[in-house]
Amino acid sequence: MKIRAQKQILESILINLQPFLEKKDASQITSHIYFQTSEDYCIAQATDTEIGLQIITREFQVDHPGSFTSNGKKLLDIVRILKEGEIILELFDNALLIKQSHSKFKLPIFDAEAYPSFPDIENKSKISLDSLKLIRNLKKITPAIDSNNPKYELNGALINIKKEKTDLVGTDTRRLAIATLDNPSQEELSLILPKKAILEIQKLFLDQIDMHYDETTLVITNEDYFFFTRLINGKFPDYERIVPQSLKYQIELPKKEMLDAIRMITTISHDIRITFLSDAVLFNALSEDNVEAKTEIELHTGIDDKFEISLNSRYLLDFLAQVDHENFLIGLNEPTLPFMVKDDNFITIIMPIIA
Repeated sequence: MKIRAQKQILESILINLQPFLEKKDASQITSHIYFQTSEDYCIAQATDTEIGLQIITREFQVDHPGSFTSNGKKLLDIVRILKEGEIILELFDNALLIKQSHSKFKLPIFDAEAYPSFPDIENKSKISLDSLKLIRNLKKITPAIDSNNPKYELNGALINIKKEKTDLVGTDTRRLAIATLDNPSQEELSLILPKKAILEIQKLFLDQIDMHYDETTLVITNEDYFFFTRLINGKFPDYERIVPQSLKYQIELPKKEMLDAIRMITTISHDIRITFLSDAVLFNALSEDNVEAKTEIELHTGIDDKFEISLNSRYLLDFLAQVDHENFLIGLNEPTLPFMVKDDNFITIIMPIIA
């Protein structure tokens, strides 16, 4: 087996495959990238068996077809230090040679036939969703997805496809984020995608995609990529009962002024108090160090009595980072009850800090 590749193209492929490698144990074949070449194209794969990516390229020159594996991290480290231009990858004496001009490196290989197989889509059902809307709205809820919760299902996002709409849901138990898509469907379906998979989907796919699934796996494909992830097997919380059915106050707030005020206060404390008056919104830092930070914005709120909420500012800042318009809504009931912030089809329910 012998192929020639331009450094820029080979390096880009290796970088894209890094998140899919086994990181903890280099003795495992899943720490390797699998290459398979034919006369006019090359397939590169990486998987830790929970998540995987396949990239097809026709940018390599294939002198002799074949297949091999190589440690993904070490191969990338070598390619990075080489100069721009052509790099030769060649199997010789049960090892991979990486050559460029007067430089030569050798890496051990594993039996390519032992590399884990990727799932196929032949027996999988297709998901009919607008993929661009799906990816854009998954981004909105991602900050609310937990990362290391003992309830494993909370380390992922729920895709809840109903006949009249689709809800994308993430929660870390202190906040609940829901993005709703107008997507009539003939069937109802619920899938829980791991957070790691969601982050990689956002990096890889910027155009229309095809999605297929079965009970354990989701597969996403386009012209260049074949991506799969194992689904989380669990029961997602009944998120709909958390959404307030009625609101005592609904106030339209300016995004920019709110962002500026909150960021100013967070120089002192990430825990803040927001006070709504009839003609102003006040911001104070919650600090135990006798350090004070306060600011305000002038705004007609329609509230006659003073209303105070205390909160972790990060939750509100994460929401505001995904707001598409100049203004958003905040819905309030009682200072000790969860409150809601909303921008069109995207809402976040936030638990206040209770003293």
